[in-house]
Amino acid sequence: MSEARGDNFVMREPEQHAAEQGRSPGARQSAPQPEVNFSSFILSLGSSALFHFGEIPDPVSGAKQCNLDLARQTIDILVVLRDKTTGNLSEDESRLLESLLHDLQMRYVQERKK
Repeated sequence: MSEARGDNFVMREPEQHAAEQGRSPGARQSAPQPEVNFSSFILSLGSSALFHFGEIPDPVSGAKQCNLDLARQTIDILVVLRDKTTGNLSEDESRLLESLLHDLQMRYVQERKK
């Protein structure tokens, strides 16, 4: 099967996608992708929370907008991940998650007081 359709997307075989992008099927993208692991995933969620706190500008408009409800939702996702991964993380991963959660929760409390 070379193509599968969903409501808002079309999934293609890698060879077909590469051909559509003007690359040979075995060619890599020009920019290497960072390794995806638990720590990078957690840091990505942390960056998302910072974006919602208005600390990081929108990459398209350059504007900084604060949305505390979305920041709180991201913090809640991190709490669920912490709760569901208890006992399954390395010491470094656990420390990173706890530290990030603490920092984001304290920032949320400070932002709510403003």
